[in-house]
Amino acid sequence: MSIVYLALGTNQGDRLQNLRRAVQLLESAVHVTRRSAVYETAPWGVTDQPDFLNMAVEGHTKLAPFELLDALKQIERAMGRQETIRYGPRVIDLDILLYDDLILQTERLEIPHARMAERAFVLIPLQDIAPNLVHPRLQRAVSELAAALPKDGGVRKFSERITLTDGTTNS
Repeated sequence: MSIVYLALGTNQGDRLQNLRRAVQLLESAVHVTRRSAVYETAPWGVTDQPDFLNMAVEGHTKLAPFELLDALKQIERAMGRQETIRYGPRVIDLDILLYDDLILQTERLEIPHARMAERAFVLIPLQDIAPNLVHPRLQRAVSELAAALPKDGGVRKFSERITLTDGTTNS
Protein backbone atom coordinates (compact mmCIF):
# COMPACT_ATOMS: atom_id res chain seq x y z
CA MET A 1 0.00 0.00 0.00
CA SER A 2 1.18 3.49 -0.82
CA ILE A 3 0.53 6.67 1.13
CA VAL A 4 -0.92 9.47 -0.96
CA TYR A 5 -1.84 13.09 -0.36
CA LEU A 6 -4.56 14.63 -2.49
CA ALA A 7 -5.89 18.16 -2.93
CA LEU A 8 -9.62 18.77 -3.42
CA GLY A 9 -11.16 21.99 -4.69
CA THR A 10 -14.58 23.20 -5.83
CA ASN A 11 -16.25 26.50 -6.70
CA GLN A 12 -19.52 25.55 -8.40
CA GLY A 13 -22.84 24.49 -6.91
CA ASP A 14 -23.03 23.40 -3.28
CA ARG A 15 -19.30 23.54 -2.62
CA LEU A 16 -19.38 21.88 0.79
CA GLN A 17 -21.56 19.05 -0.51
CA ASN A 18 -19.18 18.64 -3.47
CA LEU A 19 -16.30 18.06 -1.03
CA ARG A 20 -18.39 15.62 1.03
CA ARG A 21 -19.30 13.63 -2.07
CA ALA A 22 -15.74 13.64 -3.41
CA VAL A 23 -14.35 12.30 -0.12
CA GLN A 24 -16.97 9.55 -0.14
CA LEU A 25 -16.27 8.64 -3.78
CA LEU A 26 -12.55 8.60 -3.11
CA GLU A 27 -13.03 5.55 -0.92
CA SER A 28 -13.25 3.42 -4.07
CA ALA A 29 -9.60 4.25 -4.82
CA VAL A 30 -8.10 5.54 -1.57
CA HIS A 31 -8.71 4.62 2.04
CA VAL A 32 -8.81 8.15 3.49
CA THR A 33 -7.09 8.28 6.88
CA ARG A 34 -6.95 12.03 7.54
CA ARG A 35 -8.82 15.07 6.27
CA SER A 36 -7.84 18.71 6.67
CA ALA A 37 -10.13 21.52 7.65
CA VAL A 38 -11.96 23.19 4.79
CA TYR A 39 -10.57 26.50 3.55
CA GLU A 40 -12.12 29.16 1.37
CA THR A 41 -9.72 30.62 -1.14
CA ALA A 42 -9.69 33.26 -3.81
CA PRO A 43 -9.45 31.84 -7.33
CA TRP A 44 -5.99 31.41 -8.79
CA GLY A 45 -5.13 31.93 -12.45
CA VAL A 46 -8.56 32.99 -13.73
CA THR A 47 -9.75 35.41 -11.04
CA ASP A 48 -13.20 36.29 -12.44
CA GLN A 49 -15.01 33.33 -10.85
CA PRO A 50 -16.43 32.32 -7.44
CA ASP A 51 -14.16 31.51 -4.50
CA PHE A 52 -13.10 27.92 -3.96
CA LEU A 53 -13.43 25.57 -1.05
CA ASN A 54 -10.24 23.53 -0.69
CA MET A 55 -9.04 20.72 1.51
CA ALA A 56 -6.42 17.97 1.56
CA VAL A 57 -6.63 14.29 2.43
CA GLU A 58 -4.14 11.60 3.31
CA GLY A 59 -4.85 8.01 2.43
CA HIS A 60 -3.62 4.59 1.44
CA THR A 61 -4.02 3.14 -2.02
CA LYS A 62 -3.20 -0.08 -3.83
CA LEU A 63 -3.38 1.74 -7.16
CA ALA A 64 -0.27 2.65 -9.11
CA PRO A 65 0.13 6.39 -9.84
CA PHE A 66 -1.45 6.35 -13.31
CA GLU A 67 -4.29 4.09 -12.12
CA LEU A 68 -4.93 6.55 -9.28
CA LEU A 69 -4.94 9.46 -11.73
CA ASP A 70 -7.49 7.62 -13.90
CA ALA A 71 -9.66 6.92 -10.82
CA LEU A 72 -9.57 10.61 -9.82
CA LYS A 73 -10.53 11.71 -13.33
CA GLN A 74 -13.40 9.21 -13.29
CA ILE A 75 -14.66 10.67 -9.97
CA GLU A 76 -14.44 14.19 -11.41
CA ARG A 77 -16.52 13.13 -14.43
CA ALA A 78 -19.04 11.29 -12.23
CA MET A 79 -19.52 14.51 -10.26
CA GLY A 80 -20.20 16.48 -13.45
CA ARG A 81 -16.85 18.10 -14.14
CA GLN A 82 -16.45 19.15 -17.73
CA GLU A 83 -13.25 20.35 -19.33
CA THR A 84 -13.32 24.11 -19.82
CA ILE A 85 -10.63 26.76 -19.71
CA ARG A 86 -7.49 26.05 -17.70
CA TYR A 87 -7.88 27.24 -14.07
CA GLY A 88 -11.55 27.94 -14.72
CA PRO A 89 -14.54 27.15 -12.50
CA ARG A 90 -15.20 23.51 -11.64
CA VAL A 91 -17.52 21.28 -9.68
CA ILE A 92 -14.55 19.34 -8.33
CA ASP A 93 -10.82 19.19 -8.87
CA LEU A 94 -8.81 16.26 -7.51
CA ASP A 95 -5.02 16.40 -7.67
CA ILE A 96 -2.32 13.99 -6.56
CA LEU A 97 0.10 16.04 -4.48
CA LEU A 98 2.42 13.30 -3.21
CA TYR A 99 2.63 9.55 -3.65
CA ASP A 100 5.01 7.99 -1.10
CA ASP A 101 8.35 9.67 -1.80
CA LEU A 102 8.00 9.17 -5.55
CA ILE A 103 9.40 11.69 -8.01
CA LEU A 104 7.73 11.26 -11.40
CA GLN A 105 7.65 13.62 -14.33
CA THR A 106 5.75 12.76 -17.47
CA GLU A 107 3.55 14.77 -19.79
CA ARG A 108 0.46 13.26 -18.18
CA LEU A 109 1.42 13.24 -14.51
CA GLU A 110 3.93 15.00 -12.28
CA ILE A 111 4.53 13.90 -8.69
CA PRO A 112 5.09 15.83 -6.49
CA HIS A 113 2.47 18.14 -7.97
CA ALA A 114 4.35 20.69 -10.07
CA ARG A 115 3.18 23.89 -8.36
CA MET A 116 2.14 22.72 -4.91
CA ALA A 117 4.99 24.59 -3.17
CA GLU A 118 3.75 27.89 -4.64
CA ARG A 119 0.09 27.56 -3.70
CA ALA A 120 -1.27 28.50 -0.30
CA PHE A 121 -4.60 26.83 -1.12
CA VAL A 122 -2.69 23.53 -1.31
CA LEU A 123 -0.09 23.95 1.43
CA ILE A 124 -2.32 25.36 4.18
CA PRO A 125 -4.75 22.40 4.12
CA LEU A 126 -1.88 19.93 3.68
CA GLN A 127 -0.15 21.46 6.69
CA ASP A 128 -3.23 20.58 8.77
CA ILE A 129 -2.66 16.86 8.27
CA ALA A 130 1.06 16.55 7.53
CA PRO A 131 3.13 19.55 8.71
CA ASN A 132 6.37 17.54 8.94
CA LEU A 133 5.96 15.75 5.63
CA VAL A 134 9.02 16.41 3.47
CA HIS A 135 8.60 17.38 -0.18
CA PRO A 136 10.76 14.74 -1.94
CA ARG A 137 12.11 17.09 -4.60
CA LEU A 138 12.63 20.24 -2.50
CA GLN A 139 13.63 18.41 0.70
CA ARG A 140 11.65 20.90 2.81
CA ALA A 141 8.78 20.20 5.22
CA VAL A 142 5.26 21.25 4.29
CA SER A 143 5.17 23.64 7.29
CA GLU A 144 8.40 25.26 6.08
CA LEU A 145 7.04 25.67 2.56
CA ALA A 146 3.78 27.14 3.93
CA ALA A 147 5.69 29.59 6.16
CA ALA A 148 7.60 30.87 3.11
CA LEU A 149 4.38 31.90 1.31
CA PRO A 150 3.11 35.50 1.36
CA LYS A 151 0.91 36.07 4.42
CA ASP A 152 -2.01 37.38 2.32
CA GLY A 153 -2.44 34.18 0.31
CA GLY A 154 -6.24 34.57 0.23
CA VAL A 155 -6.77 31.40 2.30
CA ARG A 156 -9.19 31.50 5.22
CA LYS A 157 -10.58 28.69 7.32
CA PHE A 158 -14.19 27.97 6.35
CA SER A 159 -16.66 28.08 9.21
CA GLU A 160 -18.35 24.74 8.48
CA ARG A 161 -16.87 21.30 8.95
CA ILE A 162 -17.46 18.32 6.70
CA THR A 163 -19.62 15.63 8.26
CA LEU A 164 -19.83 12.45 6.24
CA THR A 165 -22.75 10.02 6.24
CA ASP A 166 -20.91 7.86 8.80
CA GLY A 167 -20.92 10.83 11.18
CA THR A 168 -17.19 11.53 11.04
CA THR A 169 -15.88 15.08 10.68
CA ASN A 170 -12.64 16.48 9.41
CA SER A 171 -9.94 17.46 11.88
